[in-house]
Amino acid sequence: MSDAYLFDVIRTGRGKARPGGGLAHRTPLSLVTDLLGHLSRRHRLTAASVEDVLLGVSTQTGAQGGNLARTAAILAGWDTVPGMTLNRFCASGVDAITTAAAHARSGASGLLVAGGVESISHTPVYSDRAPLFTDPETVEKAGSVAMGVAADLIATIEGFGRAELDAYGLRSQQRAAAAWREGRFARDLVPVAGPDGRDFAVDEAIRPETTLESLTRLPPAFAEPGASGQDDLVRRRHPQIAEIAHLHTAGTSPALTDAAALALIGTAEAGAGRGLAPRARILSAAGVAVDPVVMLTAAQKATETALRRAGLGPDDIAVFEVAEAFAATCLKFQRDLKIDDDRFNPNGGTIAMGHAFAATGPILAANCLGELERRGGRYGVIAVSGAAGLGSAAVLERVS
Repeated sequence: MSDAYLFDVIRTGRGKARPGGGLAHRTPLSLVTDLLGHLSRRHRLTAASVEDVLLGVSTQTGAQGGNLARTAAILAGWDTVPGMTLNRFCASGVDAITTAAAHARSGASGLLVAGGVESISHTPVYSDRAPLFTDPETVEKAGSVAMGVAADLIATIEGFGRAELDAYGLRSQQRAAAAWREGRFARDLVPVAGPDGRDFAVDEAIRPETTLESLTRLPPAFAEPGASGQDDLVRRRHPQIAEIAHLHTAGTSPALTDAAALALIGTAEAGAGRGLAPRARILSAAGVAVDPVVMLTAAQKATETALRRAGLGPDDIAVFEVAEAFAATCLKFQRDLKIDDDRFNPNGGTIAMGHAFAATGPILAANCLGELERRGGRYGVIAVSGAAGLGSAAVLERVS
């Protein structure tokens, strides 16, 4: 069985998912097609050299429906390249990468493109009208609470206070601003046409002016849905919970953004045939499920599973790139795995730079590779939690 390698990861900037956002005018299909074209030009790829395109998409309806991977391959001029669209909610992009790696390891494919896209501007949250979110009977049976309520539940269970959450939110903003000032994402960013026709290549959700004082003034973001029945749903599933402390705010929650990201993955032999030098080996992976009410601890469990499969422990990892599905989950992750601040989201995270659902996984892979190369580290982890208690993670080993 062959090893699977990451040869390159590219991404768009992250535009605010709202009217006037930097990518709100761009369809998700156009973003993926642009990135396929850039990847093709950068590495002289042809339809004959790429065997599949795997794309994570969380909300598969409307502009994101109809097997976007295959559609983008056709529009990019790769008529003979098949495409597959995956959905593990926010973890979809991680799974696209690890599924592509599995295909390469098994010998089913030599060179593949894998990644994710999400345009929340075009396909808003819950616009697919999925039973998990809209059918009352299903919502009750599945314990489908809002993610922010789940985050507040975790903060309540784990005993994290408002001051700790705000401090983490500030850290994410400060680190993201510093990383951008130092140009740490320059290798991965691909400029695409912005609303004014000029190149867009920024993570525009960052708020570098954020202070601890400004964060403490923000009101709780999820008290109202909690009072409107979500807290009662939690208590029906977890009767030991008396009251949920609603502590997360807009400053300690992930910003919603539009983005796309793609990775070039394959065997060493397939890469050598195209003159590609591998940057990292995809060492292990895990997809897990946890209590769908608590939900957001799945990235941590997936990381623990992937580390065990790789024969590694948290102390072996130089860089953890974890989707910041609210501040409390990050604090729990760090505390439980005993990860010092220097190794956990060292360049900020989705609270500051934005969460583009299925695009987040490959963006984390780009960040992880860049940071491993910058500090000369060997192993890195990427991990994302998704709705319904799903989570995915992968362990990367730098080889360049």
